Amino acid sequence: MASDFREEIIKKRPIGRGLDSFRNSLNSKCRDLGIAEGADILQRLDDEGIKDTMLELVRALQILPAAYTLRSGKGRGFLAAELANLYSRLDSNEENPRSVIPLFSKVIRTATDDEVWNAAYELITESTPPPRPLASVFQTPSRFTSSNIVDSSEHRKDMDPLLKEELGPIYVGVPGFYEAFFCTEPARQTIFEAVFAKCQAGDNPLYRTESGWRDWPEGSREKDVLSWLSTRVNLFVDLAKVQPSAPKVSRRPVAQPAQPLAGSTAGRKLDIGFVDEPSAREDSRCHWAQILVPGELKSNPSADNTSKTWLDLGRYAREVLTAQDMRRSVLGFTLCGSLMRLWLFDRIGAMASVSFDIHGDGLRFVSVVLTFLWMSREQLGFDPSIIELDGQHFIEIGQGKQKERLIIDELIKRATCIAGRATTCWKAHREGDDSKTVFVIKDSWQYTEREEEGVLLREATEKKVRNVARYHYHETVLAGGDIDDVCNIRKGLDITKATNYIVESQKAADLQRSSPTPSSRSEADRGRSFEIPSIIGRKRSSSSFRPSLPSSKRACSSSPTKRQSLSTPGNREHRRVIIRDYGTPLHKASSVLVFVRALWECLQGCKDLYEKTGLLQCDISTGNLRMNEDEGNPSWFAFIIDLDLAVRADRTGPSPVRHKTGTRPFMAVGVMQGELRAIKHDYESFFWVFFWFGIHYNGPHGKSRVVRRFENWNYMDIRELAEVKKGVVADEEDFLQTVEEYFTPFYQPLIPWVNRLRKIIFPGGSRRKDSSPELFSLMDDLFQKAQEALASRDS
Repeated sequence: MASDFREEIIKKRPIGRGLDSFRNSLNSKCRDLGIAEGADILQRLDDEGIKDTMLELVRALQILPAAYTLRSGKGRGFLAAELANLYSRLDSNEENPRSVIPLFSKVIRTATDDEVWNAAYELITESTPPPRPLASVFQTPSRFTSSNIVDSSEHRKDMDPLLKEELGPIYVGVPGFYEAFFCTEPARQTIFEAVFAKCQAGDNPLYRTESGWRDWPEGSREKDVLSWLSTRVNLFVDLAKVQPSAPKVSRRPVAQPAQPLAGSTAGRKLDIGFVDEPSAREDSRCHWAQILVPGELKSNPSADNTSKTWLDLGRYAREVLTAQDMRRSVLGFTLCGSLMRLWLFDRIGAMASVSFDIHGDGLRFVSVVLTFLWMSREQLGFDPSIIELDGQHFIEIGQGKQKERLIIDELIKRATCIAGRATTCWKAHREGDDSKTVFVIKDSWQYTEREEEGVLLREATEKKVRNVARYHYHETVLAGGDIDDVCNIRKGLDITKATNYIVESQKAADLQRSSPTPSSRSEADRGRSFEIPSIIGRKRSSSSFRPSLPSSKRACSSSPTKRQSLSTPGNREHRRVIIRDYGTPLHKASSVLVFVRALWECLQGCKDLYEKTGLLQCDISTGNLRMNEDEGNPSWFAFIIDLDLAVRADRTGPSPVRHKTGTRPFMAVGVMQGELRAIKHDYESFFWVFFWFGIHYNGPHGKSRVVRRFENWNYMDIRELAEVKKGVVADEEDFLQTVEEYFTPFYQPLIPWVNRLRKIIFPGGSRRKDSSPELFSLMDDLFQKAQEALASRDS
C-alpha cells in the first residue's frame, strides 16, 4: 500500500524540469574544466568539489514538490525533512559525500522519476548517522525587500505584494512558541496563577471556567473589544501589584485604531499595542517609536487563519522595526474573535504560535498580557550589544584590554523592512576624543555563507582603493556570549513542525519551479539569481577573520565558538562594520558642479575597486554614494559605501548571492534580463542614479518628491521594468522630452550631459553587449568635460 501511494504521488508531482538547473550547473563546471558536457566530472573534482556538487544535488531534490508529499522512509514526517537532515550531515562532514554518487548517477543520466526517488530513499535508509532536526530558520529567501524602494508614497496596494514577497512563507502553529517566549521565569508563573485565581474569586467573578471572561463584547466588535481589552490589562496590573515579587509596570495599552501614528511614511494606523510611556494613551498621539508590542484585532475568529490578518500585523511590525533603530525583532499578537495567536517577526520573516481561545485558557491569556508588560528590552527584541548609560548609547569593540568605546551620536540610515539585511548606520565618535573624529557604525543581517563586508572593505583599504569607504573594524555581534543570529532569536524553535509547514513550503517550491524566467533563474547568471548556491553553509576559514592592519585598527570578527546554526540555509547573522569615512547623500550637493564632481569621483572609486580587488559593487544606488563638502572632515570628497552585495568578477563558481541584487530603479537592464554581472553593469547604474536624482530632487535643501510614473519602478516585475527602461533610453527625442518634463529646475542644466551619458551607455539606443575597456574612458571624459563647462558657466 505504501509503495502504491508513493507511486501515485510521483506520478502526480513529476520532476519534469525541476532538476534542469542542477544539470546546467554541472555542465557549466564541465566547461570550466575544459571537458565535454556529460563526461565523468567526478574524476576531475577534488573532495571539496564533490562535496559542493552533492550538496547542490540534495538541495535541488529537497525543493521539488514531491519531496514535501512523499512520506519519510523512516516512518514519520516527509522526505523533504530527511533530505534537509542529509544536507546538514554532508555539510558538517558527518556523512561522506561519495555516498550520494548512486543518486547522482541516476540524475545525470536522466533516469525515470521512480528510479531517482528510489535512489533517494535508499540513500536516506542507508545513512547511518542519526538525523539532526532541521534548523528552525529554513525559509525560501525573498527576492526583494521593502527596503529596496526609493522615493515612494508606500501606498498599501503597492506595498502589500512586496511585503508578502519579503516575508516569504509564514509558518504558524509552531509548537513550543509560548513556552520559549512567555514561560522564561518560574517565579512569575506563581504570580500569573495568583492573578488568575483572583479573577475567578467572588460571587460575580471576572472569569468562569464554563463561560470564560465576563463582559466579553457580543459579536466581538472591534471597538468594544479594544475597550474591554484595555480595561482587562489595567485590571491584571492592579491585581499583580500586591504580589511581593511582581515587577513595577510603566507600560500601558494604547488603542488608537482611527488615528494614524506619527513616524510613518504612509500614515499607518494601529489597532492596539503596548507602550512604555503611561501618557501615550487615547488622549495623546503615539509615535511608532513608542510601540513595543503591536496587536491586530479581527471580529471574525476565522480570520485567525488568513494571510490577510498576518500581513496586517506584519505592516505594524515593519513600522516598529523602521522607527526603532536598535530593534532586532518584534513580538506581537493577533486576536480574532476570542482566538489569540502570538507572533515573532525577525530578519528572516515571521512565525507564530498555536492559537488559543482566551475563554478556554484564561490563565494563558493573563500570563501573555503580564509578560508583554514585564519583558526586558532584550526579550522584546532590542539589541543587547548597544549599551545605554547616562543618556548615551554606545558600543564596545575590540578584545581584552584593547577594547574601545564608540559613542553613538545620531542615526544616519535605517532600512525599512522586516526580512532582509536591514542595514542600520550610526554616526559615532571615540569616548574621550575631544576632536570627535567621526566614525560610522554599520549593522546588517547577512546570510551566513556570504563573504563578510568587513573583510572586503579591509582588503580595499589595504590595497589603497580610492573613493571607497575606509575600514576601521568589523565583527560578528554577540548576544549572551553567543553569535547573534536568527537561530538565537528564535530560541531553537523548529518550523518544520508548524501546522502549515507543508502547505507553505509547497507554495514556495511551486513558486520557485514556476519561475524559470530571466528575472528569476537566468541560466547565464546561474547560482546568482533566486537559486540556493552550491556553497550554502560552507564554513568560513579562520583567515577570513584575521586582522592584518596595525593594532589600532585591528578587528575581531567572530565569536570564539562556531554553532551549528552557522551552516543553516536561510539563517542570517548580525554583523557590524566600522568605517572611517562620513558623508552626506549626493542630493545635498551645493551646486550641480559639485554634484557632477561627486558622481565622477564615485565612478572612479567603482573602477579602482574593480581593478585593485576584482570586486563588483553590485548596488550602485542613490543611498550608496556619499559626498563631503566639509573641509574639516578628513573623509574622501566623494566615495562609495556598502560592499554587502559585492562579488568577485573573476569567480568561476556560483556566487553566494541568492537572488537578483540591487535596488530596482538603478539595476542595469542586462542584469534584469539575466546577464552575468560585469563591470559594465555597475557603470550603467551610475546613469540611472544620475537620471533619478534629476527627477526626484531640487537642490541641497529640498526634500525628495514622489513622481508616480517612476515610483512604479519600485514595484514592477523586473522583466517588465527592463522593457520600460529600454523604452526610456531607446530614442533620443523621446528621452529628451522625458527629462525636460521631469527634471527639476536645479538639475535642468545637466540635461545635455545626462543625454550624452545615455549615448555612451546605450550606443544606438541599445544596451552594450560587451564590457569594452573604453566604456570607463568615455564616461570619465564626459564627466571631466561637464565639470569644465559648468565651472566656466559659473565663473
